[in-house]
Amino acid sequence: MRSAELTVDTGGRRVVDITDEVRSFVSQDDRSGLLNVFLPHATAGVALMETGSGSEQDLDEVIERLVPREDRYAHSHGSTGHGGDHLLPAFVAPSLTIPVEGGELALGTWQSVVIVDPNRENNRRRVRLSFLEG
Repeated sequence: MRSAELTVDTGGRRVVDITDEVRSFVSQDDRSGLLNVFLPHATAGVALMETGSGSEQDLDEVIERLVPREDRYAHSHGSTGHGGDHLLPAFVAPSLTIPVEGGELALGTWQSVVIVDPNRENNRRRVRLSFLEG
């Protein structure tokens, strides 16, 4: 297994495309297997979605409806609404697995790998990439 860790500055953005960084990691050789992408954070997730077509704004709106930034959560440390940030991984998992074929991500035409991060109190995210040849 080959692994690497990226540090990504989400800069307060809810959706950050990391496809290029992930693609660079798997293209280091021409092997096939599975890539696991993992965020070791309690308030962020990773997903596959179309980017650049307005979907990022649509996802922002959905997250705001699901977990509004209001003072309603039992988990109440941090800024108003931060308790809702801790609910996000129940909807957007902290990991995903992507097939790799000959050193290339086997993504669909419009799929991008994104970090989904509603937490305004932590802009530095670690992303663990683990490639298992198979």
